[in-house]
Amino acid sequence: MRPTGESLPIPLVRLPDEFLSRMKDLLKDEYPAFVEGFASPPSVGLRANSLKISSVTLRDLLPFNLEPIAGVRDAFLVAGSASPGKHPYHAAGLYYLQEPSAMVPAQVLDPQPGERILDLAAAPGGKTTQLAALMKGKGVLVANEIHPRRVQDLVENVERLGVRNGVVTHEHPARLAERLSGCFDRVLVDAPCSGEGMFRRSAAAREEWSPRLVVSCQRRQGLILDTAARMVRPGGWMVYSTCTFSPEENEQAVGNFLRRNRSFDLEDITMRAGFSRGWSQWENGPRLEEELERTVRLWPHRGPWEGQYVAKLRRSEGDERRASGTASLPKREDRSLGLAREFWREHVHEDLPHDRIVLRGHQVFLLPADGPEMTGLRVLRPGWWVGSLSPDRFEPSHALAMALRGEQVSRMISFDVESPEVLAYLRGEVLSIAGDAGWVIVAVDKYPLGWGKQIRGKVKNHYPHRLRWR
Repeated sequence: MRPTGESLPIPLVRLPDEFLSRMKDLLKDEYPAFVEGFASPPSVGLRANSLKISSVTLRDLLPFNLEPIAGVRDAFLVAGSASPGKHPYHAAGLYYLQEPSAMVPAQVLDPQPGERILDLAAAPGGKTTQLAALMKGKGVLVANEIHPRRVQDLVENVERLGVRNGVVTHEHPARLAERLSGCFDRVLVDAPCSGEGMFRRSAAAREEWSPRLVVSCQRRQGLILDTAARMVRPGGWMVYSTCTFSPEENEQAVGNFLRRNRSFDLEDITMRAGFSRGWSQWENGPRLEEELERTVRLWPHRGPWEGQYVAKLRRSEGDERRASGTASLPKREDRSLGLAREFWREHVHEDLPHDRIVLRGHQVFLLPADGPEMTGLRVLRPGWWVGSLSPDRFEPSHALAMALRGEQVSRMISFDVESPEVLAYLRGEVLSIAGDAGWVIVAVDKYPLGWGKQIRGKVKNHYPHRLRWR
């Protein structure tokens, strides 16, 4: 404890007075340490994308001071004043910048290769891409986002990190539940919340917070949990998480859900460095079931966290293991797909699953195996977008380049990370390089950055305009 009369450190940000009063009542002797955490800047977290590179290799490549995060797979803290978001390896999708505590829910969900997984509120894609890596690209991962602006960020991150088995939907959870009841082996519910765990990072979160918002969020979280539960198969799992400290939105929300849904039980979460048990009681609050101590809290004064709550639940076994509906495939071959197949044979050293390549409008997709039937839902990406067709040609997509490894492509121009051509390409400039005419992947240290088209001693730049560096 801090000696009597010693003043608390001054937070770097102005925190709501009512929030501080609540936290003082909740934390008691730990309150000074909690406030002290707000007097230092937030941690910078970096997660290696194991779909493309191992964490060991990435650590050797990056010029940053990286410190492994205990208890979180493939995760590092970035020390000093480095800017990892402005490095070519970030553009190549070798890592994702993510707040350390936000990496915990996907790890607790523990998706297995070959399963059907749902990330119900997925934008901007940190947890989705982490789930994809844990699945090792096998199975099907449905990533849903209801907000129109945020869903585009989700699509971009899924593409940059090379996710092949992802389906991106833009739907209200209730509509998903109507069509996909009992469909998923595991469901992640990273629920909208009052955002107290984001106060160091977000002025908007601090300004919008109020006790009334906490109550409103709790009500909304109950509806979302009930909806998500309908999509978990008998014997399947659901993880509920928030980035807030409020017991009303955490233990109480889970306790209320369990009383409404008797087919679900809490599962133990392996305790790791910096993890704390959930609370079954707090002063001036209701006494809850002791089993809620199986849930986990992450506190900024107990680790490199901003704040997170995680609960893992399992649905009781039933007669049916999982709803069996799968996506219907085209009954006849579209002749224009021949252009896509021809491009694949020429440029990609990998067998093309002919039974899963489909045409949607002018876009060509490779559907994940065992994908659920999505007819009638708003699906932005039914699978891996490999390119677009016009009447006489096929144009490969950025998503195709980003999900290929160097050894899988026939034509590649690779530059050392320090080469000026790397930045020139990321800025959208034409490169002066001799070679045979045609499509070619431009890469940094053999990790693809995107496509170029070689014409008469030049490589025309096809790096997407929205991604170009300024």
